[in-house]
Amino acid sequence: MIPLQAEERDGMYRYIHSVCGIALDDSKAYLVEGRLGGVAERFGCSTFRELLARAQSDSSRAIERGIVDAITTNETLFFRDTTPFDLLKHKIIPELIDRRARTGAARIRIWSAACSTGQELYSIAILLKELLGEPERYNVQLFGTDISDHAVAKASKGVFNEMEIARGLDPGVRDKYFSRRPQGWQIRDELRGLAVFRKLNLMQDTTGLGRFNVIFCRNVAIYFNDADRRTLFQRMERALEPGGSLVIGSMESLAGVAPQFESKRHLRSVYYQLRNAAVPRM
Repeated sequence: MIPLQAEERDGMYRYIHSVCGIALDDSKAYLVEGRLGGVAERFGCSTFRELLARAQSDSSRAIERGIVDAITTNETLFFRDTTPFDLLKHKIIPELIDRRARTGAARIRIWSAACSTGQELYSIAILLKELLGEPERYNVQLFGTDISDHAVAKASKGVFNEMEIARGLDPGVRDKYFSRRPQGWQIRDELRGLAVFRKLNLMQDTTGLGRFNVIFCRNVAIYFNDADRRTLFQRMERALEPGGSLVIGSMESLAGVAPQFESKRHLRSVYYQLRNAAVPRM
């Protein structure tokens, strides 16, 4: 393993923050060594100083993409932490359907703001298929974004190996919504067609995405500093439809970070809505 020298740390931390918003300090030096050592070797660099210099001068941005893909690789699985999906099934979606019936709303849009390799958004697609029967009848649009090129490409293909497919899915759900392929299991076209995936850095402008009824932004802000957290949730604020719901990680809180949101509870679930947001009514 290539060691991250003390004199190299600040430069690497600043660069990583500049390209993906992740805030690191010396307690995370092992993370840089473990995840970026292979990137350095792949591009023929013997030190992190050399890797940083090469990344900053690389007009193709291939090294930057390699660094982002490696440092942002996060744990993910289908139906991770079942509570948010229970919330979606029993509270948020039924209320959206009721509101749609009363107001004639044209569509239901859901955004997975850090979708990784797609398991979260495909879990939502499966839930909606089970709940609604024909999600397309309700003009459901599912949108997934991630900063990693590799993650977005994998999510778009919707193919998962045996280990990935077994994490969070029982065989009955797997057989119902996935097809066997030489590379593993591919989600069926009827669900894959509901989802669109795109590369996006959440530290950059997100207004081009439009507005959403539901935003899942789970276990993302924990990697940001306080200033970037405030900026992130200001973007979430602008992206929410009136009466929309924001779902964050079970160990996260918006207290002291985003006072424009108030917490709501449903059974064991916590979600957020904008304070004093007007909900469309007939």
